[in-house]
Parts: sequence; structure tokens; C-alpha cells
Amino acid sequence: MSTSVQRLEETGSALRQALASRDWAAIGELDLQCRQAVDDVMVESVADEALLRARMQELLDLYRELVNLCQVEQRRLAQEMVQLNQSKQSAKVYQFLS
Repeated sequence: MSTSVQRLEETGSALRQALASRDWAAIGELDLQCRQAVDDVMVESVADEALLRARMQELLDLYRELVNLCQVEQRRLAQEMVQLNQSKQSAKVYQFLS
């Protein structure tokens, strides 16, 4: 296995672990590393193209999962913001009436 394909596999695995624990800081850093690994593997001549395709497919599936989780988190945070704003408005009305 070439060094860049191995690096692609390792960063993908680390990204999957960070995603499982929802470590957003690590995800941001690992995303940059994955992008660099993909760039590196695309310019390198790889002997085992089937292995490269498999690793790239795994990474693509992982990014789909990551995007879905980000969308879920975005909706959750948006709902929290709505509830926070409603509570804030209610508190203002209560203070006004008191």
C-alpha cells in the first residue's frame, strides 16, 4: 500500500472516530488533513487502483454521514435558538407586566 493511500485510510479512520464522539474541533482539523491526503494521492501513481477506489469510496460515504450529522446538529441548534428567543421574549413581557 502506498504511503498516501495509507495516510488517506488513517485520516479517514481518525475522522470517523471524531465523528462518533462529535468532537467538532478534531473534525475540522481532520477534514483539512483528509483534503490534503486526497490531493496527495491524486498526484501519486498508485499501483493498486482498486484499493484506492475502495478507500475513496469509504471516505465519500464518511463525508455523506458527516454532512447528514451536521444538518441534524444545525436543525437542533436552530430549534434551541428559537426556544431561547421565545424565553427571552417571555421574560421581557413578564418584567413589563410586573
